[in-house]
Amino acid sequence: MEEAVYREVTCEELTPVLFRHFNRYQDVKKCWRKEKGKWVLRDIAFVEQWQEKDYEYLVKCLQNTLKTGGAVGAAFDREGLIGFVSVENEPFGTGCRYLQLSSIHVSYEYRGCGLGRKLFEMAIAFGRRLGGDKLYISAHSAEESQAFYKKMQCTEAQEYNQKLVEAEPCDCQLEYIL
Repeated sequence: MEEAVYREVTCEELTPVLFRHFNRYQDVKKCWRKEKGKWVLRDIAFVEQWQEKDYEYLVKCLQNTLKTGGAVGAAFDREGLIGFVSVENEPFGTGCRYLQLSSIHVSYEYRGCGLGRKLFEMAIAFGRRLGGDKLYISAHSAEESQAFYKKMQCTEAQEYNQKLVEAEPCDCQLEYIL
């Protein structure tokens, strides 16, 4: 793989066209669930594949992230966008210590090449720049997704954001100390 270029993205760049080559595909076989206070890995299989309407919604969310003072970063190769990350600028939790890492995705064909780590490092830099003490991640519970966050040294969140839990009850609530 050629060397990717990492940079912040502007609101004007955030259009569905930016995502024309991006492939949000995941063949999930197992997911983590919290049962009686313990995390267990369960056989829960499904395929996740974003469609045009998903990208249109994503663009609106990412534009809102920028309009509210957050940050969006991306990785590009010569074909276009191959990964992206976003951090919100709406502190929450006791002492307003958390900032939400609201998205981090690597196009299917580029997973396992270190892009996710570099995007996560961008998120850390964004969180520090925005004045947070911790990143909060309401993360996909798929085995592979959770393995990534564990590699990044994320741990279960000390405080849960109930709004995010209600929006995605199967997600794992994680944090990363900045």
